[in-house]
Amino acid sequence: MADPVVFAAGLVTMYAAHTLADHVLGQNDHEASHKAKPGRQGWSAILMHVWKYHLVMFAMLLITVVVLSLQITVLGFISALLFSAVTHAILDRRWPVRWILEKTGSPEFAKMQTPIFGMYQADQALHTFCLWISAILLVIL
Repeated sequence: MADPVVFAAGLVTMYAAHTLADHVLGQNDHEASHKAKPGRQGWSAILMHVWKYHLVMFAMLLITVVVLSLQITVLGFISALLFSAVTHAILDRRWPVRWILEKTGSPEFAKMQTPIFGMYQADQALHTFCLWISAILLVIL
């Protein structure tokens, strides 16, 4: 049976790592402004961002596992980080978020910049959803 404590601790830790890495430690101005660009320039920026972001997540998740003596497998740990990394890289290219909003009936929300930035809000919601899946992988594998 999957351990709900591991799920909760993993999800909270990965969400905390996400907010810290996505907004403070995991990307510089160059990466943030170039990660959605086409070609080598965009892929170089997104891969550097995803690398730094997941170094933060790796460290925080490892500390949590050790301090709380969580019973997880190496496969679960790696799968959670890998799923997060792949989905983060895809979503941060921006066009997938815009596509999802357009296909779910929210093309105007994708264009909205005030009073909230629709693309950013959707991006963060999708990242959180992917972290929820990562937490499930952490527990079941």
